[in-house]
Amino acid sequence: MKQTNVAIWGHVEPGFEAVREAFVENFTRRNELGAACCIYYRGEKVVDLWGGIRNKQTCEPWEEDTMVIVFSATKGLSGLAMALANSRGLFDYDERISKYWPEFAQQGKDKITIRQLLAHQAGLFAFDEIGDKSIISDIDRLAEVLARQKPAYEPGTRQVYHGITLGYYESELLRRVDPKRRSIGQYFQDEIAAPLGLDFYIRLPEEIPNKRLATLQKANYARAIFTVPISFFLATINPRSAIRKALAGSLLPLDKERIYARNLEVPSGGGVGTARAIAHAYSVFATGGKELDLREETLRQLMAQPVAPMHGFRDGALKEDIRFSLGFVKPGLNNPFGHPGSFGAPGFGGSFGFADRGGQNRIWVRPQPAGYVLYGSTRYRIAHRNVPFDWRDRSVSRKSNCPCLINFPELDIFTIRIHFYRITLAEFLIKYLHCQGIKDLMLNGPL
Repeated sequence: MKQTNVAIWGHVEPGFEAVREAFVENFTRRNELGAACCIYYRGEKVVDLWGGIRNKQTCEPWEEDTMVIVFSATKGLSGLAMALANSRGLFDYDERISKYWPEFAQQGKDKITIRQLLAHQAGLFAFDEIGDKSIISDIDRLAEVLARQKPAYEPGTRQVYHGITLGYYESELLRRVDPKRRSIGQYFQDEIAAPLGLDFYIRLPEEIPNKRLATLQKANYARAIFTVPISFFLATINPRSAIRKALAGSLLPLDKERIYARNLEVPSGGGVGTARAIAHAYSVFATGGKELDLREETLRQLMAQPVAPMHGFRDGALKEDIRFSLGFVKPGLNNPFGHPGSFGAPGFGGSFGFADRGGQNRIWVRPQPAGYVLYGSTRYRIAHRNVPFDWRDRSVSRKSNCPCLINFPELDIFTIRIHFYRITLAEFLIKYLHCQGIKDLMLNGPL
């Protein structure tokens, strides 16, 4: 659905006009329906754009306060909550989890460190026990399931994407060290969102009306097969694969009647909010965190290079080399999104936010509906490398059918959310591959 007369609202500071041009092209050339993009530079908001529609059926416009689910980009906000707790002395990243949560030591997990868990190296990417929303909503019952889980491999030896499970483990760990025993969603709301005035929720409250929420729109499934690496595609059709297990429960935050579920906390993939909120949160961390009294030592650890597991960074679920550290994605050869010290999180559907405290930063503009473009995939990586593009010279982007790269000197923070309500990977698997039973697995299967 290309839009030739799309209404774009917001503002762009002088020097960042190329962002608006790319944002508009996202609608006129790349079939976008609705989106928002926000950039902070040295603590100041320099880009704040939104446009298109939030509901294809009703054609209701995307407005300034429209919120949308960001799927795995939620991991970044959960990571910020964990970093704040670390900064306040509630735990040490290199300490064993069992020190703070004794029951976690079951099934050979006694030596797993917090750093290993947050780097997707704990072997806890799936659950053996079947569960549903009732277990997730009961955090005490959920804690028992988490504690009983046996690692799939020796922790620290390899990396397998903890697509959904990571947030549940983060939340229970935080509950154990927080004097108020808050979940990660509540901690984020009380200690980050409320002080900074952010329109972002890890657990969407009842009072948020449907009229503020963008609906999800399915994209062209036939194109999906051509935009993911073959190794990843083959894994998705294997019901026993790590990625199938890691994504089980990824659709739980969705609700047919209310768009998104209320009062349900899925800290790895259920966050709902605005691009502006994500950008602001990362900006505070990128500029030193004085608003939250962050310790420099915590910021230093967030910027540090990730620690590889014994068998390297190739992920057993994503089938790509990707670097994780302290709950965030880090720049690497396959995803050089900023200075080596940058940290952030992408999400299925095209959402992405990160902080960069130094060096040169980049914004990606993808011509395909990004919901079915695997982050860091071979196609995307090759296209990205072949089309470097300075923001002062847009000739390459206008001629190319590949993702464009816009360079900004010393840009310290941004989040860009383009194409983000197209199609989740789980939805693609359900319809395109016709995998019998996978819908039940995603909606009602293992946590």
